[in-house]
Amino acid sequence: MPKTLLHRTLSPLLLWRLRHVNDRVYLILVSVLVGGLAGLAAVFLKTSVQKAQELLYSWVPEQDRVFALFLYPIIGIGLTVLFTRYVLGGALSRGIGPIIYNIARQGSIVPRSKLYSQLVTSFLTVTFGGSAGLEAPISVTGSALGSNVGRILRVGRRERRLLVGCGAAAGVAAIFNSPIAGVLFAVEVILSELSAPFFIPLLISSATATVVSKALYAGQPFVLITTTWPVQAIPFYLVLGLMAALLSVYMIRVYFLADKYFERKKGTFSKVLLGGLALGVMVFIFPPLYGEGYNIVQLLLSGHPERLTDASLFSVYRDENVWTILLVAAASMLLKVFATCITVGSGGNGGMFGSSLFAGALVGFITARLINLSGLYPISEVHFIVLGMAGTLAGVIHAPLTAIFLIAEITGGYALFVPLMVVCSSSYLITKYFEPYSVYTRKLVTRGVYMHADRDRSLLAQLDPMSLVSTDFVPVSPESTLGELVMVFRHATRDLFPVVDEDGNLAGVVALDAVRDALFDDEHYTTTRVRDLMTPPPAFVNPDDTMLDILRCMDQLNAWALPVVNQGRYVGFILKSAILASYRRQLLKETE
Repeated sequence: MPKTLLHRTLSPLLLWRLRHVNDRVYLILVSVLVGGLAGLAAVFLKTSVQKAQELLYSWVPEQDRVFALFLYPIIGIGLTVLFTRYVLGGALSRGIGPIIYNIARQGSIVPRSKLYSQLVTSFLTVTFGGSAGLEAPISVTGSALGSNVGRILRVGRRERRLLVGCGAAAGVAAIFNSPIAGVLFAVEVILSELSAPFFIPLLISSATATVVSKALYAGQPFVLITTTWPVQAIPFYLVLGLMAALLSVYMIRVYFLADKYFERKKGTFSKVLLGGLALGVMVFIFPPLYGEGYNIVQLLLSGHPERLTDASLFSVYRDENVWTILLVAAASMLLKVFATCITVGSGGNGGMFGSSLFAGALVGFITARLINLSGLYPISEVHFIVLGMAGTLAGVIHAPLTAIFLIAEITGGYALFVPLMVVCSSSYLITKYFEPYSVYTRKLVTRGVYMHADRDRSLLAQLDPMSLVSTDFVPVSPESTLGELVMVFRHATRDLFPVVDEDGNLAGVVALDAVRDALFDDEHYTTTRVRDLMTPPPAFVNPDDTMLDILRCMDQLNAWALPVVNQGRYVGFILKSAILASYRRQLLKETE
């Protein structure tokens, strides 16, 4: 339905709403709608991936399955790249980071293409064994639903931002059947802050998605039934927190090193071929790397770690040497982030959420098995597996509350709240010391987008410096005489003048106060040139400078205005007063 026709159809309904339904009730109704739609999207994606994988498995005889696992990822990544190029026009932003950017810099407007692009590309990637999770794509789809439903139903800017969070919360809640974790994910990861009344729409949206998911998609991802934990194991929980933190730092750094590598690498289809082959080789040697890996986590929770070697080169040794299992587990844990990076970097789509849970389960299993082999204290490996999942997730995405409640909800391990708090808090604090920004926000910070820092920095990050450039400063030529400069002074409204050569390059500036004495020297009106009076500006502003850096520079130099240049060419001046006025308007928007 065309946009104008849709608006014309909805106009009578929206007018009726303005007369009969107050804003708070309306927001709750819209949050129910967003939650329901995001829940349906999550169920559709999860079910379709599961059914398609079963179909792909059934096509191949068991004795040939290891070779199929080698080829499937190449096919999946190739299909994803073809869809991205010929349907999406080559534009497919991956992960949660772009959604945070949409909130920070684009008024919470998420492109309509994300309503379907994330579903299709992640389906193609993960179905064929791409080593990434579905959580980020479904969360992005939910955010897109919240943003676009809000735009269609004419909600305000702040309410649209909340609906983006509602969609993200609903997506996570539906895919894991964990409503509380969905809400906390939206608060900790998507939204930088939230007032207490806005929790209600988030809760309602998340609960609605969970109801839809439970009605259409039965079963929990993992099952853990426990009633107690030993107090004597607290020191070992701290050890696990340290191990999870080290793993989290490792995963974040590898992820961004790989991201830079793939950004520099040219050739779309060469990346598909090389990336697919590399992923196929990794899966061939270590089959646990195939797909999301949740089936491996379930095997560990059910007490069958020896099955880590199924269909691998190491399967003949699993009953002979316990260290073989630990070797395969450690290699799979360390290589998972590489497998995810290759999947995404070579053209596939998926996220680090599921990969963090997978690697965390393995670090928990390895730590518990080593402690038990040492004879120090009998440790429950199942407890450590779920605690490792929570600790690694808390470190990688910098969201400890989300990790605690997610693992408690999806495993039924509410009795492990204290161990969860110990492991997640220690992992989060240690990780944040070495990596101040999460896997979602580190790249944004390099672009000057500080979404989750203090409120002032967050508001400044939403301002576009180039929109505040003043161009009413009168430029003068370096070859102009003092007399000509005096004539310019008489008709100008500013007391600062950029000196621009014939090529448009900024050569310097002339301040009225600095040359005031020379203005009364009539004898030099024709002999003194502007180049003799100009001074170099204290600093330049480039188009890619952040507002925070510009304001900090102004404070250090005690400057009220700085020239803006683009590759040496003069553009205009940016004023501190304009920055502060724009900051005040943004603050009013956020609090109205």
